[in-house]
Amino acid sequence: MYKYKEILGIYNPWWIDSESAFKNLPAFRRSIFDEVFQDIDGIPQMISVTGPRRVGKSTILRQIIKKLISSGMNPEDICYYSFDDPALFSGRLDKEDFVASLFETGGRPRYLFLDEIQTLERWELYLKKYYDLGYPVKVLVSGSATSPIFKKSRESLMGRLKDFHMLPFSFYEYALFRHRGEPLIEEAIRSAKEAGSSLFRDPDGFVPFVPVGLKFEELDQLLIDYMMDGGFPEAWTLPSMQARQDYLYDNQIKKVIFEDLVLAADFRKPENLKRFFISLLENPGKEISLSTFATETEINLQQIQKYLPLLEMTDLVYSLPKFRAQVLRIRKGLAKYYISDLALRNAIMRISGFSRDDGSTLGLYAENLVYLTLRRQRDILQIDYYREKDVEVDFILHTPGAHYLPLEVKYRNNIEKKYIKGIEHFTSKHKNVKRAIVITKNSADIGEMYNTLAIPLPYYLLYTG
Repeated sequence: MYKYKEILGIYNPWWIDSESAFKNLPAFRRSIFDEVFQDIDGIPQMISVTGPRRVGKSTILRQIIKKLISSGMNPEDICYYSFDDPALFSGRLDKEDFVASLFETGGRPRYLFLDEIQTLERWELYLKKYYDLGYPVKVLVSGSATSPIFKKSRESLMGRLKDFHMLPFSFYEYALFRHRGEPLIEEAIRSAKEAGSSLFRDPDGFVPFVPVGLKFEELDQLLIDYMMDGGFPEAWTLPSMQARQDYLYDNQIKKVIFEDLVLAADFRKPENLKRFFISLLENPGKEISLSTFATETEINLQQIQKYLPLLEMTDLVYSLPKFRAQVLRIRKGLAKYYISDLALRNAIMRISGFSRDDGSTLGLYAENLVYLTLRRQRDILQIDYYREKDVEVDFILHTPGAHYLPLEVKYRNNIEKKYIKGIEHFTSKHKNVKRAIVITKNSADIGEMYNTLAIPLPYYLLYTG
């Protein structure tokens, strides 16, 4: 029996009544749910679910608990605890003894869910101890990846912990969420993703799939909505655009920069870090020389070189290096930068809406969304951008077999052959180039186009999940 049942009982209502314990739990499941659930009994390692603040990490833990119980698991064999519980820091609780009691329960719990574990000092030592001692407990933890300190602690458990990194909702998930309860449309969306599973593995053999029952105009409007709403579900429920943007600024930017990073890196002037981050937001996908950028922003180059890895570690921005033929190399010099979620840019710059005619903004956002999908693809070994003199390719994908796959984003009404001269230039200079891909805007632009595979952006985002 649990030594601290009075404290734990609040967090484990299924011990008393598993019928009503999940009445307020969201029914919608993120794409990552099935992967995590499959590994609970499928691998010997402990499991972690990490990611930015407020993307649904705690929700997915509870959804897993619900499925375990509905599958026949004894509710008392499952224990959940969140380490942001004030009782843990009240002084009346022996922290060492309490943590030990979670593991040492005479065979219970069989499954131990530890939420917000980064709040527990030296948490990785506890996990290492009980894992190495072979305690018969399956451990699942969640933690905020906005803490660089947390990431370093997680790396010390290499081989003992399998991590699932949970990011804001993708457009695919957003579309499913918006059409939840509509089986035919849900099936069309899922079928598009299934059809797109071979896109990067076999682009030569890929045949564009048009979701049946889902009008392109409606899908395109959904994409515009997603560009504004972003992928943080809690923000969607707020009553006004200003409230949503205030929420995102406070939780995803202010707390990360002024709390997590200040603690991790001992910044004396976090305002400079914020100013640097805002500068990156202004032109996502723009090629940047850090030395030039330092001069323009009047921020010391050494500070910028310190800021960038931390911003990437906290899932605020991502860097894309310039193409070099060698796969293994030291990446220096020029790079492009992309935002982890477009709603963060909207919140900082107070963008409350834009029209379909706003080609400049929509073009930037289209390229940013494509980059975010590429980061998630297992069939891609490496991503670069290509620029030589006056020609450029947005993305060069390194695929198995030492093949290159050029991908260009042209989110515009009319695409002329001159717009893809970068692809032709790259193909003429490099061998092992697979069929190139062009991401377009209109539903009519699908299939073969100037010896490339043309895919409208809304379809592409469903293919790639």
